[in-house]
Amino acid sequence: MRFAPRVAGALLLALACAPAFAGDVLPIPPSGVIGTNDAMLAPEYWIARAGTPDRVILDKAAIEALNARLFASDPNMYDLSKLGAELPKAQIEQWIGKIGKLPAKPLFDTRDQPVPKTAIDAVVANQALDAIPSRVTPRYGLVVRRVSMRNFPSALRIFPGKGLQDFEQFQESTVFPGDPVAVVHTSTDGAWFFVVSPRYAAWVEASAIATGTRDEVLAYAAKAPYRVITGDKLRTVYTPEAPEVSETQLDMGLRLPLAELPPDQPVNGQGPYEAWTLSLPTHAADGSLRLQPALLQRKLDSAPDYLPLTRANLIRQAFKFLGERYGWGHLYNGRDCSGFVSDVYRSMGVQLPRNSGDQAKSPALKHRLFGPGDSHGARLRALADAQVGDLIYIPGHVMMFLGRVDGEPYVIQDVGGLVFRDGEGKMRWTKTNEVSVTPLLPLLVDDKLSYVDAMTSLVSIRP
Repeated sequence: MRFAPRVAGALLLALACAPAFAGDVLPIPPSGVIGTNDAMLAPEYWIARAGTPDRVILDKAAIEALNARLFASDPNMYDLSKLGAELPKAQIEQWIGKIGKLPAKPLFDTRDQPVPKTAIDAVVANQALDAIPSRVTPRYGLVVRRVSMRNFPSALRIFPGKGLQDFEQFQESTVFPGDPVAVVHTSTDGAWFFVVSPRYAAWVEASAIATGTRDEVLAYAAKAPYRVITGDKLRTVYTPEAPEVSETQLDMGLRLPLAELPPDQPVNGQGPYEAWTLSLPTHAADGSLRLQPALLQRKLDSAPDYLPLTRANLIRQAFKFLGERYGWGHLYNGRDCSGFVSDVYRSMGVQLPRNSGDQAKSPALKHRLFGPGDSHGARLRALADAQVGDLIYIPGHVMMFLGRVDGEPYVIQDVGGLVFRDGEGKMRWTKTNEVSVTPLLPLLVDDKLSYVDAMTSLVSIRP
């Protein structure tokens, strides 16, 4: 998700494109998205070009081994079962300080007005850094609703410049219903927890976490049988009897256990015959963890296990987000570039670090790294070996390789906009701000640097 420097996020997200070769310009349709047509917006178009689309790339055992290596070797992943009974103060300070850095440039509010220093100072003070004890005993909890992870304990919306309200500076990521967390600190006002989740550590609203014992929280993710959410965004059924689980949103990749109830027992005023009865975390009267049954209609996209990792499934899952609004750190009820590819892979059981820069260099992933010494030709040769689902990184951005059309590589990406040269060499800009299908070779970071020459890494999640 994060661009470096962060304040330059808007500039780098405004993707630019130009001809792959001098005089060779892809057609520009009425949509303004260069090199595309309506046929390309269907997953079947790309599945037909994939070659052995249903062959399993990695089986379940190989994926579990990959995930184990990731949690063992990647410092951006957290195995909650290994946190220990106590944590030193320095560790909590390091986690909080890692994300709690204010940009040096002025910040603006939702009305494009400068944010007063007093407002920022209050947010910083709410971290309660002086209240961290020398030894911290983690508490454990489950997330009860989709909720933002913030780099400061505040809902204050601030932006890096005027008109840049797609890039909220206090937004880091999002956690989802059923996600386990370790609570390691509380804000001064008591309204925020600093939590460690398997893929990120940041501040969340305390009301979104139901705390329980370590054993019950960690056991929740291992319960079986379960359902894996394979649709983009599903909702449990409406139920006035249990508002805490009524129309709860469940995003792609979530694994949620089934409740152990008789098949004829009504659930929250409704028979369960045409639904899966999930067990979702909620708050008991005292605020502690309570598991509540909730119905998910069988007609919705879920599966009894993670989907097989195949090219066809990668394409189908990615296209379920096609046209979804770009959401920095999963804002706007959407996701950003790295959140998009992570959620697609998670539906097949593959875990990835949260941010694009961390994904690009993760020691557990198979990647081809690029540096200043790599020529344009060497980069093109690497792309010639790219396969469906490979992840292409430039500074602060990631795209998923889709396939080729007449030798032209195409990607699917969650992206802010496209700037490209038309047939007369003039620069044009098309705002996308959504999950989009685009060609790769025409894309530029600026009028001199192509995406190909800006590539930092090509990650392949395959043997």
